[in-house]
Amino acid sequence: MAQASPYRVTPNLFGIGFGTAGLAQAWTAAEDTVDAPSWPASCLWILAAVIWLATLAGYLRNAAAHGRLRTDPADPVLGPFTALAVIVPMLLGVALAPHARTAGEVVYAVGLVLTVLLGSWLTGWWIRADTQLAQWHPGYFLPTVAGGLIAAGGSAALGWRTLSHVMFGYGLVCWLVLGSIILVRLFTQPMLPPPLLPTIAIEIAPPVVAGNAWFAINGSRLGLGAELLAGYAALMALVQIAMVGTYRRAPFGPGFWAFAFSYAAAFTFGIHWLDVEHVHGQKGLTYLLLGIATLAMAALAARTLVGLRRRTFLPRVPAPDTAPTR
Repeated sequence: MAQASPYRVTPNLFGIGFGTAGLAQAWTAAEDTVDAPSWPASCLWILAAVIWLATLAGYLRNAAAHGRLRTDPADPVLGPFTALAVIVPMLLGVALAPHARTAGEVVYAVGLVLTVLLGSWLTGWWIRADTQLAQWHPGYFLPTVAGGLIAAGGSAALGWRTLSHVMFGYGLVCWLVLGSIILVRLFTQPMLPPPLLPTIAIEIAPPVVAGNAWFAINGSRLGLGAELLAGYAALMALVQIAMVGTYRRAPFGPGFWAFAFSYAAAFTFGIHWLDVEHVHGQKGLTYLLLGIATLAMAALAARTLVGLRRRTFLPRVPAPDTAPTR
């Protein structure tokens, strides 16, 4: 029998494919608004699909070998990240639909159903479990808030208007409920452990993902909803700047990929705003945002490859207690 890997393939590794899909969304938005070339978005969507498949295969094999398939979703730290395994296919399905409509719709629908089911199960588990407030972190947004708001934008892109409204309400209400709990945790409890500090970047995601969904639902038109979301997004963007010194205390690992989708979604929101406001120099500013986002993602990917080569990126499986018993 093959020896189990000494490393843990944790569910937050799905953040790599999630972040890559987020950057692909930004390039797709630029393609729609300023006629940016289509090949960067296409390459990124393919890369996101390959990374997701590789991560899924590696995670399932590793988790099964170490007996974590049933326990990971209930884990108070890593459990919420399991939702990324089913959220990413929704993004991929929407990207596939213009090229193969039926296949894209099927991929999207399967991802949507699994996202809602897993989000429902996790919500029920959080109600039943004896979880302490100090164990909460912004990753708890992922199963229902991210899942719901991404589903709202995806449904609108596919022309499923009623479903987009339903999922927008689903994600928005979950954001209001969970956001209150998470901010109370961040305001009143001890600072998050260093490996979880990057999850604070997820705080910027709900308003910008909701804003992107709003534009998808309303045909890239401004409205009170978009303006309200932009105000809160601006606050969270300034908070991210204030957190730079704190982020520097975090050891580099899979958790750093929490920055990827969150910031990419913020840049996508900015690209949409440049378009709806018809800002002078829109094309140049759009490419500036894309350049910053792409270079940042490339730097994150390079740092990840270095960590993998040095075998410092993935956490190690704790050594079993071999102390003799009396």
